[in-house]
Amino acid sequence: MSELLLLVCMCLLCFGTAGGQAAGGWRPCTDLLPLDFLSRVLPPDGEPPLPEVHMVQSRGARGLQLAGSQGALSFPASQLFTNCDNFPSEFSFVVTLKIPRLANKRNEYIFSLVEEESDRLLIGLLVSQERLHFLFQGPTGRKRITFKEVRLADNHWHTVVVAVTGCYATLRVDCGTALELVYEKPFPSDLCTAHSRFYIGSRRRWKGLFSGLLRQLVLLPGSDATSQVCPSSDPRLAVLSVPQALLTIPITPTGNDIVPLYPYEAEVRITLGTQPPCAKAEQGQLWFNTLKKGLFLCDGRLWLPLLQEKERLDYVEDYQDLYTNSETFDIEVFHIPSQGLFAATANREAKPGSGIYKWVDGKFQVYQNIITYEARAWKYFTVGNKMFLAVANSKGQPGGEWEESVIYKWSSRKLMFLPYQTIETHSALDWEAFNIQEQHFLAVANHRRGDNNHNIDSVIYRWNPGTKVFEVNQTLETSGAYDWEFFSVGPYHFLVVANTFDGISTNINSTIYIWLGGMFQPFQYIKTVGATDWEMFQIGDRYFLAVANGQKLNERGPSHYNINSTIYELNMITQTFIKFQDIVTNSAVDWEFFSVGEEKFLVVANSHDGSSYSLNSVIYRWQGYEGFVPIHRLPTIGCTDWEYFNTTAGSFLVYSSATSPLSKVFRLKTY
Repeated sequence: MSELLLLVCMCLLCFGTAGGQAAGGWRPCTDLLPLDFLSRVLPPDGEPPLPEVHMVQSRGARGLQLAGSQGALSFPASQLFTNCDNFPSEFSFVVTLKIPRLANKRNEYIFSLVEEESDRLLIGLLVSQERLHFLFQGPTGRKRITFKEVRLADNHWHTVVVAVTGCYATLRVDCGTALELVYEKPFPSDLCTAHSRFYIGSRRRWKGLFSGLLRQLVLLPGSDATSQVCPSSDPRLAVLSVPQALLTIPITPTGNDIVPLYPYEAEVRITLGTQPPCAKAEQGQLWFNTLKKGLFLCDGRLWLPLLQEKERLDYVEDYQDLYTNSETFDIEVFHIPSQGLFAATANREAKPGSGIYKWVDGKFQVYQNIITYEARAWKYFTVGNKMFLAVANSKGQPGGEWEESVIYKWSSRKLMFLPYQTIETHSALDWEAFNIQEQHFLAVANHRRGDNNHNIDSVIYRWNPGTKVFEVNQTLETSGAYDWEFFSVGPYHFLVVANTFDGISTNINSTIYIWLGGMFQPFQYIKTVGATDWEMFQIGDRYFLAVANGQKLNERGPSHYNINSTIYELNMITQTFIKFQDIVTNSAVDWEFFSVGEEKFLVVANSHDGSSYSLNSVIYRWQGYEGFVPIHRLPTIGCTDWEYFNTTAGSFLVYSSATSPLSKVFRLKTY
């Protein structure tokens, strides 16, 4: 009876307050400016920090982590609603958060508004593994609006805008497409907030306590905040109002009157062997390389050494004979989380097909065989948490009407690659996977149609998140396309094709394309001679492109295999790639760039000199003004591809042989 009487009194209080404002001219219950919740629960500068709150840096941004009492971060609603006690009927919330993966059916509160005496929930914003819930107290009881298929709990930063007006609730994640829901009755215009408190990261209970990081939590009364935060150069960290303490790294004060700061943490990544990615999301991360005994800092682009034992290449030793199902055109080395290191070989024969090998006890061992049709290349890539392996088949099935290449998907249940999507290709020789503005693309190098038509389209496919398949996005005219290479320089994205033969000559243009207006457009034409591979690499702030030239051939005269392959450097003034160095090669098929300590290297795959396939492939070392200088000559047979990789056992090079079912693994010995 007493609780009912209290509720009646509170309703009368809200009505009386609102009526009093009407008598003297209407004013909104609160300012129509962004109301920053986090700034209201953090102590002012100069005051001791809250022991229940930790400041954590993760993936290049800082957020607050609730580390103590479920009621530590709270403030009375009266701080916001100064003119009356009613919650605005039209409003939006902007939240920037980072949440680890949540258990099924677990909900966590981002914030709540709770009546202090009755403990009744008035408003709540909750997140689960794949849903976002907005709860509010309606005239007839609690209402719930649920946005489904919202994957926020992926351990990445996201900025969410939830806007409510009338019978509509709209959600935008990372300035993406709006998801709009319609509910039966509009949000109440008389939701009374008297004697209530806002709780950050909880509902004033241990159950549902927020486990992630909060960087921004803002209420914007009266309007949708989307136009104020979008578009953004970094949609995952779009800003409306972020507390100053989260914008700058805390600096320890000096002098006698030392003021305690917020406990400050940074996620330290400890990696055994394999170098983790370093992009804007990892900026500020530390990485301890136990193999090379070095501590590195990610600057958003490169791993910068802080403490490192300098390592130098001494010599190369024969490490493993890798027997393959048949002659091998290409090797793709990749890492599957929680499973380990793998290598896929592109083999000539259809049965038993191409092999997938797993690194076990310091050696590659057969793991899986996949039927392929004169496979020429493999490409491993990911889309979200899905892992794929695409094969470029240069032949069709016996009796088939056309040629098909296949994308395989890793099954975490069967622990093997299974067919996922089949794509029609034409003597495909290469796949290239890349991302632009969080869109996933695949480019296939179609070499020829039939036996003679080399001037055909190669195709760029884009991942459709709705149908969950790759669909044609753009076609580009190519001449005997052999290889694609994608790279970025600052904000610009490039795709370069190695054109080999136009039906008459191998002395033709290969094209560098630039991404403009949502498509690739020609940027520069470079004369190549039977180009078979492009390798992009960076040394300091200099950008290079190395082309492997295969053979000089035209209608008149014999073929020449001992020709120059060329390294080009990007000239920032002319904004073009200009010739930097010529290197004599023997029907080169591949370049591979790698580093050992602070030293930079290029290794070339020499395949044929006109009379023999048994040749030396050469490792070149970067020596500044001198360019690349030969330092090691490795005997190879029909070498078509080099791959560099690291394990806990050291650094390695593996090469494929197109003339023998035997490839080799070499170990790089250092001192």
